[in-house]
Amino acid sequence: MEYIIKEEKDFRYIEEGEGEVLLLLHGLMGALSNWEGVIEEFKGQYKVVIPMLPIYDLPLLTTGVKTLAKYVHKFVKFKEYDHVILLGNSLGGHVGLIYTIAHQEFVKALVLTGSSGLYENAFGGSFPKRENYEFIKGKVEYTFYEPTTATKELVDEVYEIVNNRNKVIRILAMAKSAIRHNMSKDLSKIKIPVSLIWGRNDKITPPEVAEEFHVLLPDSELNWVEKCGHAPMMERPEEFNTILRKFLNKINN
Repeated sequence: MEYIIKEEKDFRYIEEGEGEVLLLLHGLMGALSNWEGVIEEFKGQYKVVIPMLPIYDLPLLTTGVKTLAKYVHKFVKFKEYDHVILLGNSLGGHVGLIYTIAHQEFVKALVLTGSSGLYENAFGGSFPKRENYEFIKGKVEYTFYEPTTATKELVDEVYEIVNNRNKVIRILAMAKSAIRHNMSKDLSKIKIPVSLIWGRNDKITPPEVAEEFHVLLPDSELNWVEKCGHAPMMERPEEFNTILRKFLNKINN
């Protein structure tokens, strides 16, 4: 599905549908297509919005999770959104947590899936074989329970990113920033409802990470998606959407 990317001021984003705002935050390697199942399922009742996070455009010295959270706030203010429902996958979840702690009055509820912020077993500190296509393919497949979820298009996209010097330097800086910024001491400040939707077979942010989030977030629910890795909304879109809809109905009743 092709979506129109709107460009206004310093922002590029997708906006589909009308109604209450579902604000979707993608991960470090996350393409907009990662959220396609959510857009298609919910654009009939919600305004589904995906800002393109400027991961590769920030000055190297300010490349980090806090800068992305500030960017999200500028975007929310620019669009004059109020009480958004924030969904974040992987790095996007981490950014969503930082944003929520700083600006809880703008967030009605939070949905985290494979979120960093406590622990992640990411690509590691470098890309030793980044010119080796099969190596990169293996790394992308590692993200999922079913390796076939890593389509050629997805692998090509990641291969292009990690072989672009400007992009790979920023990815490594962003990954280090995420690892340094552990949120365990701050999570008790989040008083809004949180739904954790987690792949039971997530190898990047394993199940014990979800369990720790569940303990530390005061008003949270934990939902498992079986036979699923780090990106449930991609790998098991129907199950993900069923859990998400139940949560949205709960917070809107």
